[in-house]
Parts: sequence; structure tokens; C-alpha cells
Amino acid sequence: MGLYKYLSKIWQDNRAETKGILKERLIKWRKEPAITAVGKPTRLDKARRVGYKAKQGITIARVRIATGGRQRRSLSKGRKPKRYGMRKFSPVRSLQAIAEQRASKKFPNMEVLNSYYVAEDSKSKWFEVIIVDKHHPAIMNDKDISWITNVRGRAERGLTSAGKKSRGSRRNVAKAKPKRSKKEKSRIKKRRG
Repeated sequence: MGLYKYLSKIWQDNRAETKGILKERLIKWRKEPAITAVGKPTRLDKARRVGYKAKQGITIARVRIATGGRQRRSLSKGRKPKRYGMRKFSPVRSLQAIAEQRASKKFPNMEVLNSYYVAEDSKSKWFEVIIVDKHHPAIMNDKDISWITNVRGRAERGLTSAGKKSRGSRRNVAKAKPKRSKKEKSRIKKRRG
């Protein structure tokens, strides 16, 4: 087995030592801002699999996303409280796609390449987003990644792997989209029939 096989195996095993290390990290990460630029990837095996290279112009951003139902913006006009529909609203995009979008907004001069899951607790999920400075000479001269210099707004348009998955644009993704609540399903049914 190679190095990355061993690294992925360590992350999969539920050993007491790894649990302790992860717990310490989560305590530290909770105190950090929601979007933080990180020097090196936490999960090197996963980062390499989704396109990370240790070279100039490629950076990692750790993004914290709150789990659970979303909340809509407050509505300006009057209505019954029952029809207000503010809480327990499920977003169309996955949390990973939302994390990519937020990282893209935080670093406007960079383009999102890909992202991967790192950890979660009862309130939040953490993702590490690989962002690329497309104007950096090292990126422009690299034949493997220079294609990103001609692309704009990958995360916003749902062209990353997580974005495609939540849009249903990949193969065998009949059940990949976030689930709709019963309320939403009945509303759509009434509209159609």
C-alpha cells in the first residue's frame, strides 16, 4: 500500500488516538472565523484526489457551514403566519456546494477547483476548498491546470464536482439531490395538477 492508502485508512478507522486529535482540532476550529485560509490540507489523500498540488498559486480555504434547516429572508408583505414559510427550508444546493460558493466570494481573485469534507460536530460541518490564483505564472504555465485561467465563476454556476452533484448533472445521480420536505412536495403537486 502507498502513502495515500494509509492516510485514508487512518481517517476511516475510529481509533481512540485519532478521535482525540480530531476533537482537539474541532475545539480550535470553532473559535476560528467561518472561512479561513489554511497553509496545508488537513486530509492530504483526499486533497490530492480532487486536484491539489503543493505549488504556488494553489491555496486551501477551510469553510464552516451550519447544519440543519435554512431560513429565508423576511417577507415584506402581510400574510398568515402559517403561510410565512420562514423556517425548516431546505436549500437546493448541498452544504459542500454552498461552502465552495462562500469561499469563492471571500477570495474574489481566485477560482474554486474542488472541495472535500473534513469534519463535523452537532452544529457545523467543515469543508476544505481548493482555490487557485488563475493569474499566477506557475498556474498559467502548468499544462494540467492552465485550463482554469479561461473559466469564471465555477462555484457560482455549479460547475465543480459538488455543484454538478447537487444539480443532478453527473452520471447515476437520481438520488443525489437534497431531499425535499413533504410540505414542498405537496406544494409542487398542487401546482402541477
